[in-house]
Amino acid sequence: MSERKGDTRQRILQSASRMLAERGPVDPAVAEVMAAAGLTVGGFYAHFASKDALMLEAFRQLLGRRRERLAEVDQGLGGLERRTLLAAFYLSRKHRDALDERCPLPSSISEIERLPESFRQVLAEHVQLITAQMSETPEEADVALADLALMVGGLALARALGAGELSDRLLRAAKSAIK
Repeated sequence: MSERKGDTRQRILQSASRMLAERGPVDPAVAEVMAAAGLTVGGFYAHFASKDALMLEAFRQLLGRRRERLAEVDQGLGGLERRTLLAAFYLSRKHRDALDERCPLPSSISEIERLPESFRQVLAEHVQLITAQMSETPEEADVALADLALMVGGLALARALGAGELSDRLLRAAKSAIK
């Protein structure tokens, strides 16, 4: 792949990633993704076989970046300390209201079951890998799994409620449940 083609592909992926994190993998149209990347629809198929292929790659990259960020947390911390630190950021008003660097799970999980199986496989791999990052022992992995479910569900509900006292209370309650 030429460098220019690779750069164009990355622009398309960045555009798709922003939209996927905000609205999920189903809603954004190819024309919308391409326009946001400053390109025309005509060039889309030179880079991706389908919209699903684009969104799957964007989803995989977004989740990979989430794991990379968690890997930057001090590995000297125990699993509970890592989860508590992660929850402090993840279940914050700043993260709830962010338009960039958003976790794609709250906007995507309800759509995954209607997408090709490959989306479910990427999600399952992410859940396994991030749960391993959030725990020190196999026994602690189930606690980390429950904490992950609480964080994603809490953030999804808080985003659905929008900025406000009830949403803020929900974020605080979810954070305090991670112990």
